[in-house]
Amino acid sequence: MSVETDVTVIVPAYNEVRRIADTIAEIRAYFRSAGLTCQIIVSADGDDGTREAATAQSGPNDPIVVIGGPDRGGKGRGVRAAVPLALGRIVGFVDADQKTPVAEFDKVRTAFERGADVVIGSRGLVDSRIERQQPWYRRAGSRGFAMFMHAVVGLGSIPDTQCGFKFFRADVARTLFSHQRIDGYMFDVEILCLAERLGCRIAQIPVRWRDDGDSRLNLMAGNLKNVRDLFKIRFARAAALAPIGDLAASDRTEP
Repeated sequence: MSVETDVTVIVPAYNEVRRIADTIAEIRAYFRSAGLTCQIIVSADGDDGTREAATAQSGPNDPIVVIGGPDRGGKGRGVRAAVPLALGRIVGFVDADQKTPVAEFDKVRTAFERGADVVIGSRGLVDSRIERQQPWYRRAGSRGFAMFMHAVVGLGSIPDTQCGFKFFRADVARTLFSHQRIDGYMFDVEILCLAERLGCRIAQIPVRWRDDGDSRLNLMAGNLKNVRDLFKIRFARAAALAPIGDLAASDRTEP
């Protein structure tokens, strides 16, 4: 694949054999219609045949990179392992179940053209559109956990840290994920904390979002792990890195 690839889309997945082919097809169709070249990396854990199904969608003129293993390594680890393989000038990740449709990248593209370093989808903005809500108990739990998360790590200007629709300039992605350590769901929080620390220009875009009723998070054990990970993020020593928000304009990439 050419090094001039416009966008790399990473699809972290865990036992998603029923959906992965449709997700790949939707990503391909969107970027073709948008006139952008796209590299797809499927980072899949589990033993249900997801990696094999993704590999079957690969072809000589439209290859797909497939990585992962049978054990569940975590979404953060999956994205971190994929970033060094990315060829796109913009690098991002989307959920395997397409909770946020890939067509929302139209807004991402505009944000990068306006100078953003990081663009994140948000369900918490005025123009965000929730097409299918989560059950009430998950909504209540998410609100409570968000309050706790902001109290522990900050990020008060970002109401929705967990939407699985985030994109980065390639150099920014490589820098951030080289310092990212959280393997589980709180890797989103860690990445955003790193981005703030390094002076990145973070743009939030309102997105369409729909719940699919198939959350993989165990409400008790999963949230206990999330709490531990938040404190790891809170007390991690600041990396001695030069701010990357001050890169020359000539170094900035736009799809």
